[in-house]
Amino acid sequence: MNSIEPALRPRDYKSDAHPVWCPGCGDFGVLNALTKTFAAEQLAPERIALISGIGCSSRLPAYANAYGFHGVHGRALPLATGLAVSRPDLTVIAVSGDGDGFSIGGNHFLHACRRNVDFTWIVMDNAVYGMTKGQASPTTEADWTGSKLTPDGSHLAPLQPLEIALAAGCGFIAREFSGNPNGLSQRISEAIAHPGFAFIQVIAPCITYRPEQMAYKKRVEAGFEPVDDRRRAYTQLLDAGPLTTGLLYRAALPQWQPAPRSDHAVDELDDRFAVAGDA
Repeated sequence: MNSIEPALRPRDYKSDAHPVWCPGCGDFGVLNALTKTFAAEQLAPERIALISGIGCSSRLPAYANAYGFHGVHGRALPLATGLAVSRPDLTVIAVSGDGDGFSIGGNHFLHACRRNVDFTWIVMDNAVYGMTKGQASPTTEADWTGSKLTPDGSHLAPLQPLEIALAAGCGFIAREFSGNPNGLSQRISEAIAHPGFAFIQVIAPCITYRPEQMAYKKRVEAGFEPVDDRRRAYTQLLDAGPLTTGLLYRAALPQWQPAPRSDHAVDELDDRFAVAGDA
């Protein structure tokens, strides 16, 4: 962590850009939680890098006073991985939505867990494609009939991100609620401090296309107890509901590091692939 003086406040970490999220969007809570975290840790803005893909949630880097990279659809994790490996002095945080992270970006999710590079991934999960007008997403309930494309429901079992993270080897797994920015801020601080890849699924309601999610505030409950044993973590997941929150699993696992390369690596590749007759 890089302390700076004088002390910065959460609002000092917000940019001048006005968020275009719909009123009541859960993503506001995530932005507030992030800025609270940055202020609590007194992180220098120039030492923070926010990486995103495509979607409502992926607009977040533009609203923060930090470095940001708005990448292509589903590619936030490889971008964040490369940056975290090459610049370990930075606090790297990737932000995604359930479509960006679990659909087109699902394969990167698996391998980010396996590599265990030191950065944090926050997924704002509203179980709907909000930017493209309300279609079912990978985490949408099978019987949800709110989309004209699936008026009888998708009939597909929703993806279980925490179970996938646990199976793929992630060392820090949590679920929080955007309506509790103080609790989420504390969890983000823990994720940043964790030595390795940290995954936080954030229940972030989209009341525009899923107005029934307004009831989440009364239904979300803290229930996970952090463990470092995968079997016990799985058991908790089997007994928990989709709105159970808390830190589920935290374990110190080996981090992937790229092999050191010679300064002449590029020249060696050029020689290897040279075509006869090349100058």
